Amino acid sequence: MAHRRFSQAISEGDGISLIVEVADLDAARAAAAQGAEGVIVRRPIDGLRDAIELPILWRGQGRPSDAAAGGADAWALRVTDNDDEGDALAAEHADAEELGLDCVVEVRTERELELALERLDPEIFLFSVDPGDDADALQRALDLLPDVPAGKLAVAEVRVSGRDQVDELERAGVDAVIVGARSVAELVVDAAPEV
Repeated sequence: MAHRRFSQAISEGDGISLIVEVADLDAARAAAAQGAEGVIVRRPIDGLRDAIELPILWRGQGRPSDAAAGGADAWALRVTDNDDEGDALAAEHADAEELGLDCVVEVRTERELELALERLDPEIFLFSVDPGDDADALQRALDLLPDVPAGKLAVAEVRVSGRDQVDELERAGVDAVIVGARSVAELVVDAAPEV
């Protein structure tokens, strides 16, 4: 099965990319129709690969092989401060790459970002938030961004309330933002903001 490149989808084109977490085919089709440039799944969705042309990022449980079997094009690998010497991270990162998946490395703190760079040197970072704690998610993403080396891609998991926040992330250099399914149409614009 040929993979769609998640990295290519969020780095091409004008402006910041919108990525939507979906739970079923209808939500995936709606996201694609409204201008999303990728979808996130946490479990397999039958027929998803055939229903949309967007790349699929797996953020569910399991290993890279589960993501590949579920039709994903990319796999999220979570880095934590309490990881061992990084052997397990490196093995899962290598497994994902061997399967042809883009590996999206998820970090929440400066220390996790530092560990990810030391142990994996990934192409794509996902600035995520602790569940239920997104009050300062926008600022946290903006604070982490300067530590990402040039040439790497950054995705922010931020609850945005309007296009102005998306524009702020774009001006700062974020390549993609995860938004809710209902937010896509109102956040998509044809022209990039002035920098």
